[in-house]
Amino acid sequence: MQYGAAAEQAWYMPAAAASMVAAAESAVARVERLASESAVVVFSVSSCCMCHAVKRLFCGMGVHPTVHELDLDPRGRELERALARLVGYGGPAAAAPPVVPVVFIGGKLVGAMDRVMAAHINGSLVPLLKEAGALWL
Repeated sequence: MQYGAAAEQAWYMPAAAASMVAAAESAVARVERLASESAVVVFSVSSCCMCHAVKRLFCGMGVHPTVHELDLDPRGRELERALARLVGYGGPAAAAPPVVPVVFIGGKLVGAMDRVMAAHINGSLVPLLKEAGALWL
C-alpha cells in the first residue's frame, strides 16, 4: 500500500541522516536544548568526584536530575567547551578550572559546583527546584 510506505518513511530517519542533523546543531544550541528537556539537568564526567557529589546532593533531596556524562558522549569535548563559555571560564585550557559539574534548573543555568552549593547553603536552591517542578515539598 502506497500510504503505508510513505508513512513509514516519514518517521524513519537513517542513522547517517540523523548524525548530519546532530552535527549541524551547534554545541551551545545542543547544551541549551538538553538543558531545557528536564527540570534539573547536570552535565558531568563519570569519574569526577565533584560531579558525584552534586548528583548525590540532588538525589538526597529527592530530586532525580537528568545527567549527561560528557566522557561518554562522542561530542563531549565540544559540549564541555560550550559549557565553559556559558559558565564564563575563559583563557587557556591548562589554566582553566574544571568545567563540570554544570547544573541547569528549569532550563536556566545555575552554574558549577560552587554556585549550586552556595544556593543550597543560603536556602535558595529549594525554591528554584520547586519553581522548576523538580521538588514538591
